[in-house]
Amino acid sequence: MKHLETQRLRLKPVEINDAPSLFTFWSDPVVSKHMNIETFTEVTQAEQMILLLQNLSLEQKACRWTIILKHTNQVIGSCGFNYFDFENERAEIGYDLGYPFWGNGFVPEALQSLISFGFNDLGLNRIEAKVEPENINSVKVLKKLHFVEEGILRQYEKSKGQLIDLTMFSVLRKDWNEHTI
Repeated sequence: MKHLETQRLRLKPVEINDAPSLFTFWSDPVVSKHMNIETFTEVTQAEQMILLLQNLSLEQKACRWTIILKHTNQVIGSCGFNYFDFENERAEIGYDLGYPFWGNGFVPEALQSLISFGFNDLGLNRIEAKVEPENINSVKVLKKLHFVEEGILRQYEKSKGQLIDLTMFSVLRKDWNEHTI
C-alpha cells in the first residue's frame, strides 16, 4: 500500500506504533459517537484494531492509512477502505479525525487523495460511504466531495448494541472525474 500526500497531509499505512495516537481519538466519546466501535478504554484495543486492519490489508479486503499533519508530523486521524469488492469495482470508505482537528478541512483533503487513489490506482468505479443520519459533519464532508445521497438503509447494522439506520452515499468515477478536471 503506497503513501499518499496532499498539500497539508501525509497518509501512510497504519502501523502498530500509531496505536497510542489513534487510541487518543478512538477513546474519545465525541469522536467514536458515530463509529461502529465501542469507545476504547485501553491502548491494547487500538493495537488489536491495527493488527486486524493490517491483516485485512494483506488479504486485500480493506486498508487503512494514518492521517499525519506534515508541518508537525502529528497523527490526527485515520481513513481508508473498509472493504473492497473488486469484482464489482467498488469499495466503502471510512474515516475518523481527532476532535481538536475538526473544522479545518482535513477530512475532505485526505479523502480527495484516498478517492483519487481508489479510482486511478485501484480501478474502482464506485466508492460508497455509510453514515448515521445524525452525523451532520460527515454528511457535509461527503456532499462537499460530490457524493450522492442514495437513501436510508433501515436498521442496517448494530452499533453499540442497537440496530441503527445508515444513509448510503456514493460517488462514481465518471462523476469524480467531472468534478476534478
